[in-house]
Parts: sequence; C-alpha cells; structure tokens
Amino acid sequence: MVTLTVSKRDTDNAPRTLREKGNIPAVVYGPKQEAMAISIPLKEFERVFRTAGESSVIELSGLGDTLQVLIHDVDHDPITSVPRHADFYAIEKGAKVEVAIPITFVGESPAVKAGANLVKVLHELEIKADAAHLPHDISIDVSALAAVGDRLHARDIMLPEGVELMIDPEEVVALVQEVVIEEEAPVVAEVDMAAIEVEKKGKEETAEGEAAPDSEKKEKE
Repeated sequence: MVTLTVSKRDTDNAPRTLREKGNIPAVVYGPKQEAMAISIPLKEFERVFRTAGESSVIELSGLGDTLQVLIHDVDHDPITSVPRHADFYAIEKGAKVEVAIPITFVGESPAVKAGANLVKVLHELEIKADAAHLPHDISIDVSALAAVGDRLHARDIMLPEGVELMIDPEEVVALVQEVVIEEEAPVVAEVDMAAIEVEKKGKEETAEGEAAPDSEKKEKE
C-alpha cells in the first residue's frame, strides 16, 4: 500500500504561503474521522496520485495513527493543471467502500480487426469491496467480440474475489459497430439573387432608353 506523509495544518496559514513552500492544503474526513486540515508536499502528492489515482487505498502517516484513505477529489490550477487542493476520504477499517474503478480494455476483437469499430461505452466500473481488496483497475478482454453487433455487458466481467458489482448487470460496457461511410452531399451552386435583380434592372433601363427616340419623333410630328 502506498504511503503519503502529511502534517496537520494551521487553518490560519494562507494556502498561498503553503504553496510557496512547496506544499498544498488538503482535508481528510470520513464516517469515523472528524474533518482535519492537513498539509502535503506537492511533489510527493503528485507521485502518489499518479500511482494510486482515486481508486486505490493509500495510507496517511504523520498524524499519529495511520489512516487508510482514498483520494476523493483534487482541485487543479486551470492554467498549469498543477494540484492546488485535495480531499481525502478516511475509510473505516473492515468496512466496504464503493468506488469507480478504471476499465482497461485488453485483447483484440476479430470484428475490429476486420474493419469494424469498437465502441467503449463505459470507462469506469462502480464496485464495492473491502479496502484491502480494491483493485487498481478492471481488465476486460474484447477478443470475444467476433462480429458486428456483439456486446459485452457488466455481467460478463470477471471480478476479483470479494468485489461486488454496483451497476445493472445488463449495462453495456463495449460493443462492435459497422463502419458507416457518409456520402458527401452534391454541391449546389449558390444563386446570387441580388446580382440577378441588378442585371434585370439594367436591361429594363436600356430598353426604355432605346424606346425614347420614337416617342420624341411622334411629339415633333
């Protein structure tokens, strides 16, 4: 299990001051854990977050008793994407937790190899398990998708021992679709109505101008 060393934080310390020292503010809470403000070394947190993500249990040390937690939420700077705050959910020892585990698709679908499309409907799977049995991810073999229209449902996934599925077993996880080639619509030339009106008006004026001499001749007579 990954361990992260943290320290209690004085809430009077401004987050900006912590960040200038290479730390970020955070909070840990849970059913049996009163909310506690803590400080974490940024580089250490980034390393642990890359390894554990939000679905693996980690241990927080430096607070007296070691706490088993999940990274519940991370706030990133919108410009630099650097973490600037984190929430940790303290797990009650022996209790089961419900989390969304990332799905990893493995294998090769014969239908996709023949030119069809693999549509990944789900990218995470909601499960429930004891903290000690939480998998880091769930692997799904797509080699069973042999023809267009074949589907993999949540019930088809082989879950590790002690892990309980928390979504509808009939929910589609992945499917194979035929590649549809859209025909390009014929290009219709745009008609410039304004130009037509101008040209028509010009012809009318020309016609009137040519008729003018005859009118003048009759007046003289």
